Amino acid sequence: MASVNEQATTMKGECGEGTPGMSSVEECEELAYKLLVSLPRSRLATIQRRIAPLLQFDVVGSLPAEVSLQIFSNLPFQTLLTCARVSHRWQTLANDQTVWKNLCATRKWEWRQPSRIHPFNSPLVHHGHTWDDSDDEGMGNSDEEDESQVIINDVEAAKAEITLMHAELDSGFASSLFAEPPVLDPLPSSPSSSRYTIYPSQGGSAPNNARAQARHSAPSVLKTLGPASFLKPNYKLLHQTHTKLRNRFLSSSYRLSALQTRGAPTNAHTNTIYCLQLYTYPSGLQVLFTGSRDKTIREWNLSTGLVERVISGVHVSSILSICVNNGYVASAGSDRRVALWDLEKNELANVICDHEDSVLCVRFDDERLVSCSKDRTVRSYSFPDLKPQFVFTAHRAAVNAVSISKDLIVSGSGDRSVRLWDAKTGKLLRTFENHHSRGIASIDFKPPLILSGSSDRHIRLIDMTSLQGWSTSPEYQYEANPPTNAAPLPFPFVSPTTVDAGRLKCQVCGSENVHHVPNRAEPEVACVHGDLVRSVALGDDFVISGSYDLSIKIWDRKTGAMVADLTGGHTARIFCIGFDCTKIVSCGEDQRICIWDFAHGIDTSFIQLST
Repeated sequence: MASVNEQATTMKGECGEGTPGMSSVEECEELAYKLLVSLPRSRLATIQRRIAPLLQFDVVGSLPAEVSLQIFSNLPFQTLLTCARVSHRWQTLANDQTVWKNLCATRKWEWRQPSRIHPFNSPLVHHGHTWDDSDDEGMGNSDEEDESQVIINDVEAAKAEITLMHAELDSGFASSLFAEPPVLDPLPSSPSSSRYTIYPSQGGSAPNNARAQARHSAPSVLKTLGPASFLKPNYKLLHQTHTKLRNRFLSSSYRLSALQTRGAPTNAHTNTIYCLQLYTYPSGLQVLFTGSRDKTIREWNLSTGLVERVISGVHVSSILSICVNNGYVASAGSDRRVALWDLEKNELANVICDHEDSVLCVRFDDERLVSCSKDRTVRSYSFPDLKPQFVFTAHRAAVNAVSISKDLIVSGSGDRSVRLWDAKTGKLLRTFENHHSRGIASIDFKPPLILSGSSDRHIRLIDMTSLQGWSTSPEYQYEANPPTNAAPLPFPFVSPTTVDAGRLKCQVCGSENVHHVPNRAEPEVACVHGDLVRSVALGDDFVISGSYDLSIKIWDRKTGAMVADLTGGHTARIFCIGFDCTKIVSCGEDQRICIWDFAHGIDTSFIQLST
């Protein structure tokens, strides 16, 4: 102990106040070390605990709050959650609403107040026109197909035509009818299962009133909203909820229900449903519009699961396409008409009939409306007066799909090409020839990305400026005007698993419907649809596709990897899909409207949905 006291005295003398220079600091450090070494080990632990606070200095926490928040606002959400566990100060900073509001703003996630019920009490108009719509499917023939159509009058003829379709090289566009689809009984629910389906049963021992309730009540996934209540925005909760929903898509955690089945509810569609679109009123109420071969448009209240409005008497034949935006709904049909309906006034605003054949797709924004037809043309009009602007005539076959974004129009045709047009001048800006190996059936467009689906069973996402993107097939090659320095398109593949009889099975989805890539050192496959891809939708994180093979597939937008394979909802061909961050909706030949709900058990009342 004497030696320790002596060293302490020496250190005090050498490192006392007023000792200048770096050398004195170094000498003090050396003396302190010698002093610590001379202490018993049991005392060192005590000293370590006492000097630990002297070694910790919170640089960020010591800054002014506005500066600290600026630092935290540049962190990803995963890091923010970690920072919140460091200290009380950091927890306060990491949970600040301004930080999470900025994170939500970068993803365009908006907070909304609960919606109010939207009233409908305007009279409807009915007329008694007729039209020959026996060839309706909302698609035209490709340039390699005979343009004649076969009228099917009974189930046996339909079966014969299906057999013929499979024998043709470019099948997928001809019409077919099916017998009454089998009714699916409710699947037993279990705590371990995250999926179930709800369809009205026509048999079994359930009492009649129970079956009636199943047929006419809203699906369990649809909740009736109460009186509007105003909540203080919680942007951390908003971000976490969106993240949870995205993870639900990635893990295929959904509940499947039917908004309509054949004949239910009583005021539902009475024939094939060709098109649909989700729409949110300014009040916040989200609805679903659907168009059908029964010549009507129906508006569904997703809060109650009931039809709120029926628009009829406008078309005299099948409604093949609809578009809803800013208080209007535009519809196109096989009667060659394009109609515009004012939702607020609940009256017909305009009708045009310039195309020479069925109008297969219609889209509009605040400035113009565009339509495409079996007559191989695309037409544009000013909006909302629908004064003609341009007629685009470069396609060699029926133009099956069109999309618009500001001053750009994209069209996809049975001639296998995608064309980009200047909406202001009518000029053809670029042609993507042989974009698919067969006719193009569907298009979605969010510059600079173009998404397409085809009767070759594949989908393709491409950046129109760089030609970079991905596809479910590696076989597409351009023959037109790509940039000379464009790099080849990367294609995503997953390693297969060999199953019985040498067949390949995708490790991601378990499907045996895979596309084998020959002449590779290691066998690789890409998941594909088994039939024509009739509808595609482009989102911020995902790409959604619906096919005649009765499935809906979810793809990662960046990589093209298949995320989920949704089946079991439809018993006949899927014609149209739509989605937002909480659900996917689909309709088809079986007269069903299916809702694939990824938000089950999650409060999403404060999430701003599609408009």
